[in-house]
Amino acid sequence: MAAVSSSIVTRNMAEFAKQTGNVYMSVAVISKRANQVSVKLKEELNSKLAEFATTVDNLEEVFENREQIEISKYYERLPKPTNLAIEEFLEEKVYFRTPDEETQDINL
Repeated sequence: MAAVSSSIVTRNMAEFAKQTGNVYMSVAVISKRANQVSVKLKEELNSKLAEFATTVDNLEEVFENREQIEISKYYERLPKPTNLAIEEFLEEKVYFRTPDEETQDINL
């Protein structure tokens, strides 16, 4: 992953419109990419935490499992999916297409 700022950054809205020609379409693309990133991160976290799953509900074990805590803290420190999606979009690393353009090409 690229170095993404975790703090608030002021953005130039004209940069968002460069790729799509429309700020709102750009925001929609970023939103969908952020959802994809979020799902991927959640799946990764759940798979790593599943290794520690036990059938015993003992509170002492829950508090003593340092590896599980470290994994959780690592994922908490990662940049938010929205920030990752914005950076990917601005660096033109996101592929997107519009269904309207595809149907127009077919009908011509």
